[in-house]
Amino acid sequence: MAASLELVSTVTDRYQTTVPSAVRRALKLGKRGKIRYSVQPDGVVLLRREEEAEVMDPVVEKFLAFLGKEMQAHPERIKPIDPKWMRRAQTLVKGVKFDINKPLDPANE
Repeated sequence: MAASLELVSTVTDRYQTTVPSAVRRALKLGKRGKIRYSVQPDGVVLLRREEEAEVMDPVVEKFLAFLGKEMQAHPERIKPIDPKWMRRAQTLVKGVKFDINKPLDPANE
């Protein structure tokens, strides 16, 4: 049987607590990580890291669904991007460096 780990944390006046660093490491929790609690009838609480499914913004999801339906219903309305607009967009982002695979910094969201 694997070694167990017992730690204590305090609940604040606002019903918040800090997850001890040993628990965060054991569960491989990062910032904004989620914990699933299972409360047993005898008062025992089990917790585990909640695997986060990639959640799409509901507004973006509805907008993309709308676009998809419109494109299927009216393919004749689909037009190429105006080269003038494309040149303007390239001018606006000239020199901006980014890594498309790097997560956004939550502090800047």
